[in-house]
Amino acid sequence: MSPAADEAVARLWREGYALPTPTETHYDYLPAVLSGKAVAVAGQIPKLSVDTLLAYGVLGVDVDGELAKKATRLCVLHALSWVHCLSGGLDATVAQVLRVNYYFQVASKPYGEMSTIADAGSQLLAIALGKRGRHARSVIGVKELPRNSPVLIDMDVALI
Repeated sequence: MSPAADEAVARLWREGYALPTPTETHYDYLPAVLSGKAVAVAGQIPKLSVDTLLAYGVLGVDVDGELAKKATRLCVLHALSWVHCLSGGLDATVAQVLRVNYYFQVASKPYGEMSTIADAGSQLLAIALGKRGRHARSVIGVKELPRNSPVLIDMDVALI
């Protein structure tokens, strides 16, 4: 999406990021739900298209820290895209990003960079929304993610 009258989208654009078109799923759930003054965004993986991901595999084994940060940012951009689509914008409609859960596919041995990688996504929310982008979060390492994705995020957003 190109920057329009939405200042949050324009801030992302100036930093070199663009909201992707919301990507549907092949499965039986809604990628995001608008209910009253909130949007709940289901788990977003780093999709380049409905069938292709930016990266695949385990952090520290198949995916290095820099690629993991890019994948995390793409997940956040997809989540913001759903919020933008459902609420009619970001700047005029988002009151606060409430919570982001970051899930990373990790090996059985500890991977200590998960919080640093999650920061890439959290910083992107702050670029777009300023203080309204600051949020509570969890950073969780798991054995397996859908479609062998290295990262999945979900997000809850309060609207004005």
